[in-house]
Amino acid sequence: MAEPDLDVHLPAIAAGDSDAFGRWMARAERPLRLGLRGLCAHVDVEAVLQETLLRVWQVAPRLAPDGRANATLRLGHRIARNLALDELRRARVEPREAAALERAVLEAAGGPDEGPRAPDPLLRRAIADCRARLPSKPARAITARIDSAGAEADHDLAAQLGMRTNTFLQNVTRARRLLAECLRRLGIDLEGERA
Repeated sequence: MAEPDLDVHLPAIAAGDSDAFGRWMARAERPLRLGLRGLCAHVDVEAVLQETLLRVWQVAPRLAPDGRANATLRLGHRIARNLALDELRRARVEPREAAALERAVLEAAGGPDEGPRAPDPLLRRAIADCRARLPSKPARAITARIDSAGAEADHDLAAQLGMRTNTFLQNVTRARRLLAECLRRLGIDLEGERA
């Protein structure tokens, strides 16, 4: 049985109807909470959920439905995911464990409400072009980090590249900064891509 489209409440929510938002929350809370269940040992899921609901309430008046069902719920999943990942970073969870948790969060948030999402070929091309422009050491470090997909610790990746761990981390940070600057120069809004 298909999930009901909770966007029926969006016009009233956008108009500031707190009762409509309450009805939306009554149906949205469980799927949002389930999307965070793999993180309960690492983040304050209740705090993330409450902040997510607050942000959905604040953003709903500006939400433009994309023609697919449950735009508000998908927005909630994206907000919850990003808040949870920020919490993981602040908690300084070990990189390998953080990568596994991040994959779990992405899979949970991309469940049946998200639907298949086609990759953006222009964004992929822009990222590939920017990666090709990276200096050698940052390029090697970020490629090793991406290719490992969190399966190897940074100190192991650094050893494989003949770098000290601190040097490896500095090169990853430099690569990320250079990639972000390159993408911004190409007119790509990184914050918009996260949302």
